[in-house]
Amino acid sequence: MDDSSSLVVERNIVNHVETSDDVSTMVEKEASDLDQQKAFDRTQKQDYIPKASQETVEKLTQGLLDHFLPEAVKAKTSLEELTSNQEILLETIQHENAKFLDCHPMGSLTETMTKARQYRARLLDVKKDMAALHEKSAKLKKRALKLQQQKQKEALQKEQQRERELERERQLMAKPARKH
Repeated sequence: MDDSSSLVVERNIVNHVETSDDVSTMVEKEASDLDQQKAFDRTQKQDYIPKASQETVEKLTQGLLDHFLPEAVKAKTSLEELTSNQEILLETIQHENAKFLDCHPMGSLTETMTKARQYRARLLDVKKDMAALHEKSAKLKKRALKLQQQKQKEALQKEQQRERELERERQLMAKPARKH
């Protein structure tokens, strides 16, 4: 072999070595790129949501509505009833509050109660006085009756005494003699 051929062979070998180094680098790079692509594809597959047909979407929507709509309607009805009851209760409470506000102030009620206590105390005093007067009048009537009975007894005794004295005087008076 001559020098020029050997030189070409050396160059080819060097090129081949350089190319093989490049090739191995390229292969490594391709392998790395392939690994990255596979990892990206796996991530994409996990995040991937397939497109659904319009019919599937409608069926799923109808199923979801069928499942939750009756409970939602019941909840809505219950809430409307509760709201209605609360409004009625609020109205009743406001009406009762208005009644209390229309009543006389508490001061006049307190004043009336104080007067009632005073009148009751006076009434009890009058009642005691009446009972005492009744008792005194009963005692006086009893005493008057006794005095009247005693005076009648004395008057009767005086009358009897006078009759006895008259009878005695008549007996003492001379009797005309009788002719026989």
